[in-house]
Amino acid sequence: MTGNKIVKVQIYKNFILVTTINMTGSTSVTYLKGVGSKKASILKEVGIVTLDDLFDYYPRRYLDRSAMKSIVALADGETVTVVGTVIKTQLDGDTPGRARFKAWLGDATGVLELTWFRGVRYFSRSVVQGESLAVYGKVSYFGSHAQMQHPDFDRLSPDRLQVSEGECSDFELYNTGKIIPIYPTSEAMKQASLGSKQMRTLIARAFEQGAPGQRENLTASMVADNGLLSLAEAYREIHFPSSHGRLERARCRLKWTELFYAQLLFALRHSEIRRNKAAVKFTHSGEATRMLYESLPYALTDGQKNAVREIYRDLRSGSPMNRLLQGDVGSGKTIVAMFAMALAADNELQSAFMAPTEILAVQHYLVMKRYFTPLGLHVGLLTGKQGKKARQSVLDALSSGELHCVIGTHAMIEHGVSYANLGLVIIDEQHRFGVLQRKALQEKAINPHVLLMTATPIPRTLAMGVFGDLDVSVIRDKPVGRRPIKTVQRPEQEKMKVYDFLRSQIAEGRQGYIVYPLVEESEKMDLKAAVESYHELSATVFPDLRLGLIHGQMGPDEKEMVMEQFRRGEIDLLVGTTVIEVGVDVSNAAVMVIEHAERFGLAQLHQLRGRVGRGEHPSSCFLLYAKMTADARERLGAMESTNDGFVISEIDARIRGAGNILGKEQSGTLSGLRIADLNTDYTIMQSARSAAFALVEQDGQLRAAEHAVIRECYLCHYHDRFSLAEIG
Repeated sequence: MTGNKIVKVQIYKNFILVTTINMTGSTSVTYLKGVGSKKASILKEVGIVTLDDLFDYYPRRYLDRSAMKSIVALADGETVTVVGTVIKTQLDGDTPGRARFKAWLGDATGVLELTWFRGVRYFSRSVVQGESLAVYGKVSYFGSHAQMQHPDFDRLSPDRLQVSEGECSDFELYNTGKIIPIYPTSEAMKQASLGSKQMRTLIARAFEQGAPGQRENLTASMVADNGLLSLAEAYREIHFPSSHGRLERARCRLKWTELFYAQLLFALRHSEIRRNKAAVKFTHSGEATRMLYESLPYALTDGQKNAVREIYRDLRSGSPMNRLLQGDVGSGKTIVAMFAMALAADNELQSAFMAPTEILAVQHYLVMKRYFTPLGLHVGLLTGKQGKKARQSVLDALSSGELHCVIGTHAMIEHGVSYANLGLVIIDEQHRFGVLQRKALQEKAINPHVLLMTATPIPRTLAMGVFGDLDVSVIRDKPVGRRPIKTVQRPEQEKMKVYDFLRSQIAEGRQGYIVYPLVEESEKMDLKAAVESYHELSATVFPDLRLGLIHGQMGPDEKEMVMEQFRRGEIDLLVGTTVIEVGVDVSNAAVMVIEHAERFGLAQLHQLRGRVGRGEHPSSCFLLYAKMTADARERLGAMESTNDGFVISEIDARIRGAGNILGKEQSGTLSGLRIADLNTDYTIMQSARSAAFALVEQDGQLRAAEHAVIRECYLCHYHDRFSLAEIG
């Protein structure tokens, strides 16, 4: 913002003190009329300290009369805004944890029931009969009655006494059809009279002192080439929209700028690695690579071949590979990784392959040993529960260089594990490891080549936003012969019919799974229920079949023994928890039954389904549900509609939101985004990313005079915000 002088008058011991203050973006909000020390401390809690912070406090949504829904038109599961008058309130119970507050909101078409279970005391005082409210939340139906639980709400008070001179109330704005910005407000803000309307007033006062964006934070060519509004226009339209079209252009400008600077971090880091870090150069393919290719009993898919080519190109470049390999369940990522490991062996370098669980590590070890031993390559296994003698033997062979490859869990990064000549690090299901764990493995060598793998497809915008400095290889096709899995949802009452189908498949020589949920909040109870169900199934439902039980509380040897029996066909039906979610590969398993499927996340359901359909036989996945919510209905419907994990990931992102897809460890730049949405802003992300990488390609350290504004803005405002994205 530009500077603007204000005069502050104070009376002190019969003296009048007159202070002239030059208002800038860094000026404290305490200099705004109406902001005392108490309000300033509450604003600080939400990140508002200066006027610039206030300008960057964007509306979370907009109240637009043309976009409202009447109560009679509400649909189950939709998230909408409804405007009406509170016709009745009711406070039930006075015991903490049991009390609830209800209000009934009416319009000309019907009545909407609102319920609060938390903050009951506050809401019972805040929501008053006779008030006009705009409520925002998810609609559900109990019979024919529309409901919202814990909706956000904003008062639309017609009381002119509460409105400053020259200012319209929300109620008046609503009735004139204007676009009203609604700001995020905490309960503390509301209690301190810093609700959405008051925030609009503060921002309007700040604009009077000096409008923001007078100095651009992009070059003139970037603004022109990408058809963006000026920064000053964008700030005005985001807070005081003149039309829907101008508002959308303002949002686009601010999103583009934010994503550009986020991607600039990735571009600069990518450039620095290529410029300053040297990795061992793989110079040639040899016998191991050739023999592995000739030993395959099947042809590689086009996606696998392309991924191998991209990885080989990185390994031969002389710069450290930093690549993410994405592939759906069963797409054949492991064999791609094995080609990289064979190439490392051909170049007299060791490979380390880290898996998230002992079951998965052991399974990878057995597969790789089967393929690599005939090639003359020595493979070792390192896990936390290994015997001391076996562990020491592997450690000795690793440090001496006798072992070409080691497969294991986080035990591979412990103190005392050393490598003779580690050149390639592969991390499977990398999102299950913390940043520090991944970094610890990479630090076992000097600038090793790194390949990250995931069987949980990441939406393309998320991949760009979280792994923006990684090169990405994607395997979209499935190996020849893989059949689509038929997925159906069934209510709990039809469980015995599903069991009958499962029995008929086992009678034909197939095997199956029954999986129970293990939800963090009720893990002990869930585990007990799964074990009890196993005993009941063994005794009463399938007494004539061979059942096995597997869950996370079992020891690794015990789990592996059960899995090996299942692989050999000595167990007909494997009952367990989500410990079988990733990596279990038994081609004869053709039926997956998921109990209480409504309690699972969409990505987890897709991973579980991927345990079947790995052989020549038609496969089925049954989703048994008890109590269905609107979200659960959407998740199970998505499972029925597609087998494509990339489509599943896009739906999951829409349902859960970008911040929850990969979890806190994987948030990367997500934590720094204020307005951009990685679920929906793919086109903007692409444009901003292209501009950022092109800029760094042209001027690697932003030293050119015309890029001074970019360099200054990045260092002052964005570098620290996006510093969490340290490791892919």
